[in-house]
Formats: sequence, C-alpha cells, structure tokens
Amino acid sequence: MFGYDLPRWHAVVNDLPAALLVAAVLFDLVGWATKRESLVWTGIWTLWAGVIGGWAAVILGLLAEKKLDHGEAIHDLMQTHQTLAIASMIVFTLVLAWKLWRRFQLRQGEDVLLKVVSAVGIVLLVRTGAVGGTLVFDHAAGMPTAKIQAEIENRVGGHVHAPGTMDHVDQPADSTALRDSAPPPHVDPPGTPPHTH
Repeated sequence: MFGYDLPRWHAVVNDLPAALLVAAVLFDLVGWATKRESLVWTGIWTLWAGVIGGWAAVILGLLAEKKLDHGEAIHDLMQTHQTLAIASMIVFTLVLAWKLWRRFQLRQGEDVLLKVVSAVGIVLLVRTGAVGGTLVFDHAAGMPTAKIQAEIENRVGGHVHAPGTMDHVDQPADSTALRDSAPPPHVDPPGTPPHTH
C-alpha cells in the first residue's frame, strides 16, 4: 500500500506509540504531583493509544523481519530489538490492565508501584529505540543489498555542492582521483559488540 513494504510500515508506525507511552507516564506523574485529575486521565487515554499502537508496531516488526536482507550481525540485533520491544509492550499492557482491573481506583502503594513499573517500561522502550537506530544507521537494515551496493558506488563518485553554499567543499578537479582513492578505514562505533569483518 502506498508503495511501502513491511519494513517501511514498521518504521512509519513505531515512533508515535513510543512517544505516546512516554507522554502517558509523564502525564500520570505530573497529574499525581500536581493533584490534577485531568492530567491523570489524559495519561490513561494516552496509555491506551500507546499500547494499541505499540502492539501494531511490534506485529509489523515481526512481519518485517522475514522481508529484510540481512547477515548475522543484523539478525542478532533484530532479535535483541524484538525481545526489548515485546518486553516494553508487556510492561505497558500490564500497567494498563491493572488500572482497568482496579477501575482506576488504586491504593497509594499500587499507584507508586505502577509508576515504578512504568519507569522501567520507559527504560526498555528507550533501549528498544537505541537498538533499532543501530540497525538502521549502523547496519542499513531495511535497505536491500543491491541498493546498498549502488549507494556505495554513488558515494565513491563524490558530490560537489555549488560554490558559495555553506556546505561547499572543494573537490579534486580530476574525478577519477576521487574514485580511485581507497575508502577510509572501517571504524566501529563505540559500544559495538565484538565481531569480525
């Protein structure tokens, strides 16, 4: 639909639920701290939307996994991303289910416990996003191998911006010198797990 495949649909869907879940926890905390019931209820409705959207993102991610060109490094990261995403959604689903079961009439101890569990959910959610970012930005997950090869060839060819622009960099007059030069050595980003090339 709209020319999108499953990996792109996962990318389209996953940001909003994550933002909603973080906002739900913030609304809940601010409503609790300021004793404003309207903010607490805003948090509950936002939590509903985040949980529904989050499970949609998880399902699309699971379906997209089978459609990606990938090697062992991406596969391992996808498994970690998947595990963190499911764990995040279980946490937020349990928080919502508990509130529904108690009909939003929580004792003080329950309310504090749910706030702590929600904070754990945010930590898991942030880690999920970080691993997803590593997949996309460090490993080009979602990009077919043929397109990666074409992009590498395109980048080796260089690019010249118009003179006078702020990002203009003088390029060698001989474009073959640029193509024939060796690519810079590969450097792994900080925190990359040990691996071989």
